[in-house]
Amino acid sequence: MQALKSTTPRWFILAALFMCAAPTWAQGTVKGFLKSESSGEAVMFASVTLEGTTFGVSSNVDGYYSLSRVPAGTYTMVVSSLEYETLREPVEVRDDKVVTKNLLLASKVVTLEGAEVRADREEQTTQVRTSVETIRPADIKRIPSFGGAPDLVQALQVLPGFVSTGDQGGQLYIRGGSPIQNKVLLDGMLIYNAFHSIGLFSVFDSDALANADVYTGAFSAKYGGRISSVMDIRTRDGNMRETEGKVGASPFGAKLLVHGPLKRMSEDRTGGISYLLSVKHSYLEQTSQLFYPYIDDGRLPFGFTDAYGKLTFGGGDGSKLSLFGFNFNDNASVLDDSTGVDFANYGWNNIGGGCTFTVVPPGSATLLNGHFAMSNYRINFDEVGSPARYSEVAGFNFGLDFKYIMGEDNVEYGLEVVGLRTDFQTYNSLQVPVEQRENNTELGGYFDYTMNRGDWIVQPSMRMQ
Repeated sequence: MQALKSTTPRWFILAALFMCAAPTWAQGTVKGFLKSESSGEAVMFASVTLEGTTFGVSSNVDGYYSLSRVPAGTYTMVVSSLEYETLREPVEVRDDKVVTKNLLLASKVVTLEGAEVRADREEQTTQVRTSVETIRPADIKRIPSFGGAPDLVQALQVLPGFVSTGDQGGQLYIRGGSPIQNKVLLDGMLIYNAFHSIGLFSVFDSDALANADVYTGAFSAKYGGRISSVMDIRTRDGNMRETEGKVGASPFGAKLLVHGPLKRMSEDRTGGISYLLSVKHSYLEQTSQLFYPYIDDGRLPFGFTDAYGKLTFGGGDGSKLSLFGFNFNDNASVLDDSTGVDFANYGWNNIGGGCTFTVVPPGSATLLNGHFAMSNYRINFDEVGSPARYSEVAGFNFGLDFKYIMGEDNVEYGLEVVGLRTDFQTYNSLQVPVEQRENNTELGGYFDYTMNRGDWIVQPSMRMQ
């Protein structure tokens, strides 16, 4: 164990030295962020190439791209995406210099007949994408949904190996793994229960999501602490140009989404401030007698309310800070068959908040992403004639991720700290309280190197935790 402790810092020291030295090897680097001209939000998975060369990459979920090891000279950079007009931008590359190009893309309407075009093709040829599904809001809306309300959990159920149940607050089984072995991340924050009690809905508003990567195996060393699956979910930053809103209703519930600028992004691409607010509420208990009288005589005592808010502060160089908070509530009652009166009630509450940030050091091709968040997840059980019982998980998680792109190779490394406090209270047959409290802190670090060699992609990685 002592050997492991003494070895771990050395890996990070070597990685840090490697990252600092890496830019001196390169001939020149072009980096930047791609954003929508109409909303100021990130343009994901767009193709960025230098015309007349073999240099090309795809922007990531934050709209970030980096072309490194480019010989000095003047080039025409071509940015293309199915949803946006192709942009051509001149760029001058100098030896050992980093050129920053933050670009705005104009939306376009494309009509295709008798052809299938996939926008993520470039990403698949340069990254290891084994056992991973990328789900976007447009994908969720195309899938028939129960009750007419598109939802992430219903989109997951059409994938092979996914099974959802409504028992004990909603559970998701992926390829035979237990629900506790699924890691759910919301903007880097650990979510301990992302599904409602009836198993048909998640706590996420599909219109507030930007992207969801679901790993069912072979996930990189970046993700630790679980062995079944990882759901890495990102939310939108909000429109930095104009205010938008959406209201929806179904037999199950209603929702409201509003987002827009507090400080508009200027025409010269400098930063702005945006907000996003999403609220969902279920009225199934009230409508079940009218719409579903054949299910338990129309008695469906389930309900939930989800609220999520986000503030994003954008910088002119692509750096940004996002503050977010949420409150997810779920309740279910157990009815007496003879009287129809509640004799037991379950309640789930998940409240938390945190921040994410992106730092783009000037003159460096390194990208730094970080997050810090705290949450409290509590389950209550109230039964007539018995004392109330509860179970609670509270904690925090903090992480830093460094990324450097060297041509078609990627280097990533980072660290993560997770703190947990569990609190459990119940009563035995003599009504004597039984309590259990525990505290735990986990420290993890990883190093990931993706090498692209023609038809071969090799991704050696290591994690210590």
